[in-house]
Amino acid sequence: MAEKIAILVDSGSDLPEELTTKYSIMTMNLRIVYGNEVFEDGKDISPQMVYERFPQQIPKTSTPNLLEVKDAVEQIRQKGYRKLIAVCISSGLSGTYNTVKTALGEFTDMETFVFDSRNISIGTGMFALWAARAVQDGMAFADITNGLLQRRQRCKIYFYMDTLEYLRAGGRIGKITGIIGKVLGIRPIISCNEEGVYYTVSMLRGRASGVRRLLEIAKKNEPAGKSWIALMNGDAEEQAQNVRLELAELFPDSKLIVDKQIVASLAVHTGPGLIGICMFPCD
Repeated sequence: MAEKIAILVDSGSDLPEELTTKYSIMTMNLRIVYGNEVFEDGKDISPQMVYERFPQQIPKTSTPNLLEVKDAVEQIRQKGYRKLIAVCISSGLSGTYNTVKTALGEFTDMETFVFDSRNISIGTGMFALWAARAVQDGMAFADITNGLLQRRQRCKIYFYMDTLEYLRAGGRIGKITGIIGKVLGIRPIISCNEEGVYYTVSMLRGRASGVRRLLEIAKKNEPAGKSWIALMNGDAEEQAQNVRLELAELFPDSKLIVDKQIVASLAVHTGPGLIGICMFPCD
């Protein structure tokens, strides 16, 4: 008999609702804050609403607090779960990991595992999706947690961005780097390093050359074996259509399983004109 294992994420994992519903993945929503206005990510604010307020208004984001995490876990517990895997966006970019770890320490009657994906957006979501599918396939708790750890360095995500301005405004990169990029019209390709912190993979002038370079980098760093592919865009659907066709040619043996616009909480920090490619080893 398969173990009853809950999978918990926050909305920064960027999984589409149809997948969280299908695989019973439970989600805590981040918040987007405009002064006294507070919105729940994925519930009462869309990425388009964030883009429409740019550049005059750049909001802040906040993670679930300790009480909210406890409440979420208690709801899971009340449903009869005694095993839980929390898949968190990088502890180097968000406080969610530490908050969840603290909260779960109080649930002594549950077997829990808090996974620091050291990744962001769908780069985190892919781990949760893999774990949830493994649960449905009857994989044991220990085997799932080991599988997550084994895949952590093999999951790759790359983002082309039209500007560094919003990462700079949110304190995600150094001010000097952001200012230089703005003055010179440089467009970056970024990823997460082994510590789960943003770093610049490449910097180019012009969107067309940037997206071409993004595809080259993705192909060069394709994980061995079978992969799931995700294509993300931030107010760049037209560009994403072209990339979609390229992905089918570049990765004929891989499956495009997520193709969507990023959530509002990520739009806050990246601005419009984003294209992201994630490759996850699913074998």
